[in-house]
Amino acid sequence: MARVQKKIRQEKLKEKLLTTPFLTDEELAAYLKVSVQTIRLDRLELGIPELRERTKQMAEEAQNKLKTIASADVIGDLIDLELGKSGISLMTVTPEMVFEKTKVARGHYIFAQANSLALAIIDAPLAVTGVANIKYKIAVREGEKLVAKAENIKKRGNKYFIWVKTRNDSQEVFRAKFIMVSMDTDLPK
Repeated sequence: MARVQKKIRQEKLKEKLLTTPFLTDEELAAYLKVSVQTIRLDRLELGIPELRERTKQMAEEAQNKLKTIASADVIGDLIDLELGKSGISLMTVTPEMVFEKTKVARGHYIFAQANSLALAIIDAPLAVTGVANIKYKIAVREGEKLVAKAENIKKRGNKYFIWVKTRNDSQEVFRAKFIMVSMDTDLPK
């Protein structure tokens, strides 16, 4: 009986990490109602790396897919990319990104994360931002981790309609609707 429960638990662990790969061992233990040590043993047995290594692997895979912009131009860490469809990036708000007096993040960093992610998912050699409709929903503070998710809603001609939603640990902090325009031109030499 215990062996069957272990297999079921490990299947649930794999399924959960497929849908939400950024869960810590502690969060997985709470979800599956087992100890952290049990999660670590299950991960080891299944060949699933720890959170830091999973994130690093995803980032490397995503970086290799970039077509429109260089990886150095992406603001935040690109961790998932499906060209022409969607992408995810992570960014931690550092002391350099906040106003000195209030420790609230400067808006252009949050916008830059969303905008560069929108560019990254476009399957074209050259693209620019045509239109940006943005909304800052709540203040973001130093130390917060932001997860931006971009989705290509539709493509019409050379225009991509990209929606980006950025969340902290608990709620949506920013959203943007971009119209990105791909150019039929060679890249500059």
